Amino acid sequence: MKQTCIATTAMRWSPSHPQTRNAVHAVSGAARFARSARSAPRASAKISSEDSVSETTPARSFALALAAGAATLSLMASPSLARLEGVNKPELLPSTPGSSTFVIDVAGFLSDGQEKRIQKRAEALQADTGIKLRVLAQNYPDTPGLAIKDYWGVDGDTIVFVADPNTGNILNFNVGDNVDFQVPRSFWSKLAGKFGTKFYWQDNGEDVAIVNAVAAIDNCLREPIGRLQCSNVVGELD
Repeated sequence: MKQTCIATTAMRWSPSHPQTRNAVHAVSGAARFARSARSAPRASAKISSEDSVSETTPARSFALALAAGAATLSLMASPSLARLEGVNKPELLPSTPGSSTFVIDVAGFLSDGQEKRIQKRAEALQADTGIKLRVLAQNYPDTPGLAIKDYWGVDGDTIVFVADPNTGNILNFNVGDNVDFQVPRSFWSKLAGKFGTKFYWQDNGEDVAIVNAVAAIDNCLREPIGRLQCSNVVGELD
């Protein structure tokens, strides 16, 4: 099983690839989250805290997606400067089982009603498509971090949506290989550009960014596979 880690874009997780080994060294325990991957990583575009686009290495994307750095750390920094320490706090996981808990909001961004709506939407999506959408709203370093992998049983059919404002662009995604084959990679960058930018979530709220992103993912995954699949990013409030 392979996994694509997306910090507002896309990449491959690969424990055997030199860049991933560098990520293990740079971010310590955070790299263990990707050891189930087998294919070579690809370079990807990233949106910085100033919402400009640059090319970034998989090691950098991987670090930001799983262990969001301090707000002062520029996403444009080179991978050698990305000394982000991994977090593994299972005590921050809910007491309810991961098989029935699809939303974890340790940051308190969502209202009870919003959380329930996202939960129901993710349940329906999984029942209809087999794709497991899981949402983690965090404010690094207050996050269960690596503990979510076993808690949610992350696999090739899983999308882990990590919402963290410390990355500048609040939308980060870890996309399972089976999902990666279905969804055009351009969709994730379009989604981040529409609902994830710092300007957007500061003006509208973190909760609105999360709710719209979940709706857009749901809408995309229900579209028939084809040339125009997921070409439009449509959120709940559009």
